[in-house]
Amino acid sequence: MKIIILGSGGCVSTPKPLCRCRVCVEARAKGHPYARYGASIYVEDAALLIDTPEDIALALNHADIQRIDQIVYSHWDPDHTLGLRVMEQLRLEWLDYYEGKRPTSPLVVYAHPEVMADLNGIRSKFGSILDYYEFMGLAVRREVAGAIAFDVVTDKLHDHRSLMVGPVKMTLLRVPKEKAVSVFVLEREGKKVIYSPCDCKPYPDSELFYDADALIMGNTVIGDVLKDGRPLTTDHPLRSELHVLEDVLAMREKYRIKRLVMTHLEEDWGKGYDDYLELEKGLDNVQFAYDGMVIEI
Repeated sequence: MKIIILGSGGCVSTPKPLCRCRVCVEARAKGHPYARYGASIYVEDAALLIDTPEDIALALNHADIQRIDQIVYSHWDPDHTLGLRVMEQLRLEWLDYYEGKRPTSPLVVYAHPEVMADLNGIRSKFGSILDYYEFMGLAVRREVAGAIAFDVVTDKLHDHRSLMVGPVKMTLLRVPKEKAVSVFVLEREGKKVIYSPCDCKPYPDSELFYDADALIMGNTVIGDVLKDGRPLTTDHPLRSELHVLEDVLAMREKYRIKRLVMTHLEEDWGKGYDDYLELEKGLDNVQFAYDGMVIEI
């Protein structure tokens, strides 16, 4: 299975517009891998794109992606959805449109039913954007079917929903919180990758996580000193909203996960590409993602 990190950045791009901090100045001067697009990945085996941040078109060109058949969304947040206009760029040929020719291979857009309901709420005064894209023949929506099931390993009820996307089995696990958020398990030929883009605290618990080949983990606070030297104190509100690295390392040990890749790296963490390379030296089989990074399992 081959996965490409299209964007390794956070809820704002790095460099952040107007920002003159060390990380943004360096990213502006050097470009990639110091610069980072919004969080998204590409699963090459399934021609599958996960999430569309605002700069997704730039990220696709940077990684030289040549085929996309499906898009799946993790949750509705703007930094993961507001590049959905890329569907027009992927499928709409304006000269064909004016000659009355409709697209012949619409994108299949997947999501958990609750996430799809949120996506349908992204609209203009004319109605839902996805309604328009379906009307234009650019996309078709598919809610991922499933049900609440009892997990005999964790002794809990879980919302697991699976389908085959080409040769890849994709399972969506709902994060146990009011907001609709999905974590993904991708499997092919005995290989398994977990992708947790964002907003995944509290983390779901599932037998599917055990012995995964890789966990690609997003939106984790990295370090105790953040941008502009601000400390991550023991009572900092970020600790209740996001995981810290120690949480993820414990998760990796619990589930016996072989490889850990950290992504969704916020500019607010105050660390540049070289800082993350230095951090890797003190960690066992942990990598910090960069745009264009290829993960082959």
